[in-house]
Amino acid sequence: MDTQFTRRDFIKTSTILAAGLTMGFKITNKFDTIIKNGTIINGSGQKLFKSDIGIIGDKIAAIGDLQSSSADLIIDAAGKMVSPGFIDIHTHTDVELLVNPSGDSKLRQGVTTEVAGNCGSSPFPYLKEDAEDSSKHLKENYGIETYWESIEGFYKELENKKTAINYASFTGHGDLRAFVMGRNDVPPTSVQLEQMKQVLEDTIKNGSFGLSTGLEYAPGSYAKTDELIELAKVCAKYGTLYNTHMRNEDDTLIEAIQEALDICKSSGASLEIAHLKTCNPANWHKIDKVLEMIEQAKYEGLPVTADRYPYIAYGTGLSQFLPLWSRQGEGKEIIARLKDSSLTPKIKEYSDSRGKRLGGWQNIVISNVDTAKNKEFEGKNIIECAAIRNMDPLDFIIQILIEEDLSVGMVGFAMNEENLKRFLNHPMVMIGSDGNATSPLGKLGEGKPHPRYYGTFPRVLGKYCREEKIFGWETAISKMTSMPAEKLGLRNRGLLKENYIADVVVFNPDTIIDKATFVDPKQFAVGIDCVFVSGMLTINNGEFTGKYNGKVIRKS
Repeated sequence: MDTQFTRRDFIKTSTILAAGLTMGFKITNKFDTIIKNGTIINGSGQKLFKSDIGIIGDKIAAIGDLQSSSADLIIDAAGKMVSPGFIDIHTHTDVELLVNPSGDSKLRQGVTTEVAGNCGSSPFPYLKEDAEDSSKHLKENYGIETYWESIEGFYKELENKKTAINYASFTGHGDLRAFVMGRNDVPPTSVQLEQMKQVLEDTIKNGSFGLSTGLEYAPGSYAKTDELIELAKVCAKYGTLYNTHMRNEDDTLIEAIQEALDICKSSGASLEIAHLKTCNPANWHKIDKVLEMIEQAKYEGLPVTADRYPYIAYGTGLSQFLPLWSRQGEGKEIIARLKDSSLTPKIKEYSDSRGKRLGGWQNIVISNVDTAKNKEFEGKNIIECAAIRNMDPLDFIIQILIEEDLSVGMVGFAMNEENLKRFLNHPMVMIGSDGNATSPLGKLGEGKPHPRYYGTFPRVLGKYCREEKIFGWETAISKMTSMPAEKLGLRNRGLLKENYIADVVVFNPDTIIDKATFVDPKQFAVGIDCVFVSGMLTINNGEFTGKYNGKVIRKS
């Protein structure tokens, strides 16, 4: 049955008799919205049940039999499932919402809250020159005139723009380190470390949900464990997270897990391990040890969880195939090293070892570039790209990084399906896309991004829940809703519960599925009928209603 709605579908005067429907509201038979006849998955893991939901303003006002009640808007959810809005705990969305405030690729998946600032990168704190570079980029590429340096400034820009989805963020350690001490491989002085701790504290006081690290990326990779422990202590002080893209996810994965657990234990901060995985065939067997380590940590009382996306390929920048020493400093310094023929053998030696460990350059696909002349390489693997230019793959990598000013996106096929299923199904692992809220239209529609940008949550529900049955609906939804809400400390989101914020998804359990592929990623998922953001119908019958009711969510 198609989802239907009418204004004041029916008006009756009988009062609500079901118990427990007051929830701080006066007993009423009139709601702004009623979602009727749906199968409720409330997000807690509780068994699904049939019920109606009444919404007043931005809150869930009643859950029960509302057949004798009226509303301005009636959604008939017969044959559909009704859940809390999905909370994407691992995203890289920031300026995309200034360019396209609807956040199309996520909103149409049922995502109502983006949690960004991951992997050590956030759009704050900025030095004046970094803020000016960001402002120039936005004006030249998107025609947007804006400027900010701080978390408060960025949040103000989002609130002025008005977004269709909610937004929260971590503070990126890489940007924090660059703000205080630059982008080179040096340890902080005691004064610099105290300054980093103070700036982190200031961002948390202004709404950040903690610190994220990207320990495979410069300049965050230059930090030693003791620096990270000291910063994580600030997170512990304010009840926020230490969220880490670990130092390694392949050959020294076990050591990286241990470092993350040591930081958690020494600092007292709640630990979130980003996109938990075992990369490259030689390391796939390490999954048993990885799971044993985090389970033991939880048994010992450490607050440890992880997130994962439902794909066997990762996405990052091609510059990650350069050795760390060559990635120091500003972009122009890195490019100068790439042009220095005396350094080429050392760079190639490192890159070649990375490619071999991955299984060969055919497993690396170029996802996006900036310049028109290199667009032909998007969607092709490195072997194919090198052949077009009649070059060695390593020479091609260096050349295209120079030509694109280091801005080359890539997708790497490094994982296997059985390990993916085990991670997704693990009770300590929730769902995070590791992707941006983007759009197939305009400048954001360029390139071939990882399909997780468009398909993560429907893929989990359609492929891994309905088709492969690795878990039930209740478990799948909890991994997208109450688990991230609890981890972040969002006390009024993540559940269908009276007096909670009315972020709600109505989806068809028979048809929900991702459509995005690695070859053709810019395809919206299907089966998401309705999405409410803070009580407002934002997706109806799969289409955007033009309503912008998203909020900037600050850590209180």
